[in-house]
Amino acid sequence: MDKIGKYQILKKLGEGATSVVHLAHDPFAERDVAIKVMAGNVFSEGERGKLARKLFVTEASLAGKLNHPHITQIYDAAADADPSYIVMEYVAGGTLEPYCTPDKLLPLVDVVEMIFKCSRALDFAYRLGVIHRDLKPANILRGGDSGTDVKISDFGAAITTSSDQTAIAGIGSPAYMSPQQVQEWPLDHRTDIFSLGVVMYQLLTGQLPFQGSNNGSIVHQILNTQPPPPSAMRAGIPAVVDRVVMKAMAKSLEDRYANWDDFSFDLAEIFRNERLAQTRTEIADSEKFNTLRGLSFFRNFSDVQLWEVLRLSDWQRSPPGTVLMREGTPGDTFCILAGGEVKVTKNAKLLNILSAGECFGEMAYLGEEAGTRGADVSTLSEATVITVPTKALRRASDACRHSFDRAFLRILVERLSLANTRLTSV
Repeated sequence: MDKIGKYQILKKLGEGATSVVHLAHDPFAERDVAIKVMAGNVFSEGERGKLARKLFVTEASLAGKLNHPHITQIYDAAADADPSYIVMEYVAGGTLEPYCTPDKLLPLVDVVEMIFKCSRALDFAYRLGVIHRDLKPANILRGGDSGTDVKISDFGAAITTSSDQTAIAGIGSPAYMSPQQVQEWPLDHRTDIFSLGVVMYQLLTGQLPFQGSNNGSIVHQILNTQPPPPSAMRAGIPAVVDRVVMKAMAKSLEDRYANWDDFSFDLAEIFRNERLAQTRTEIADSEKFNTLRGLSFFRNFSDVQLWEVLRLSDWQRSPPGTVLMREGTPGDTFCILAGGEVKVTKNAKLLNILSAGECFGEMAYLGEEAGTRGADVSTLSEATVITVPTKALRRASDACRHSFDRAFLRILVERLSLANTRLTSV
């Protein structure tokens, strides 16, 4: 097989019971893609074939809808082709399955970061009415051999909040199912919270919390037994991590996290643990994301746009007295203050004191060409500074640039209003 549709097949990536996944090249978009090709006769195999077709259609129907940096994009699908196929974003790092054994465990802080990113992606999906229903390490892809970038894949078992939830009951992997799912009760996002808690437990310890020789035994444990906390299985796990994992896996809906925001917040707060904070030399992505969500500058940015900002910006913590910009020097970046205070001076005269959520140096982006800095900017206290290269922002999505333009316009209006107030009070 050399081609499928317009896609040039490069090599086989993997094979399952009903499909084969190939690495291919899209000559029109000039990018590599992954193509899931259904077995030629799978749709005609009685009830099994009907189920396979339904799962295929479910996944294919999401093409172009779940556009999030931590969800594998579906670009194209052909249900009536021979063979049927789905074209997806190619993610080079493979799944998280290899990191679920005691001898290949990832660092604790990396696991927390990955689960945080999954939680934000699943919140995004749920806000569009989609519940994944089959979360497991095999359905979470890693962006590379290192780092914490992940993408959730395989929405074939997904349900939507407007659909008949019993249509494909029983689909999923029993070891990761919530008590509500194994009992085939109506489901909402909290079933995915439970499943992601199980994934987190396995990535932390190298073991599943619920194990058995058969599905019946696993289901019994999910419904009736309390697994030991992760710290009992791996040395060095703080109590705060135990609490987050066990709350996500609570059997009762009342005891489990009520929503993705609460789960995400507690994951990000883990990094406030003193011992964990000492293991990191850089600001965690979870901390960056939550910081952006809390800043007035970014109040009209969507979650997807915030992830884009995070990717194109540089972050640094600067001690008091650090000169961030110097009058008369060239500048092709602008900054948003995420924490602390800075002073703006010109000819040694104080012009302004800025606090968290305010920007400076924005004329480097708003001007036609990068010019020279019009003032000195230095820190008054320890400050967290977000630096955005103007070239990177100009390459950003239209939606992201539009949100920046609106934020700059709002700030300009606020500054003009403040200037008018000062003039009228003189």
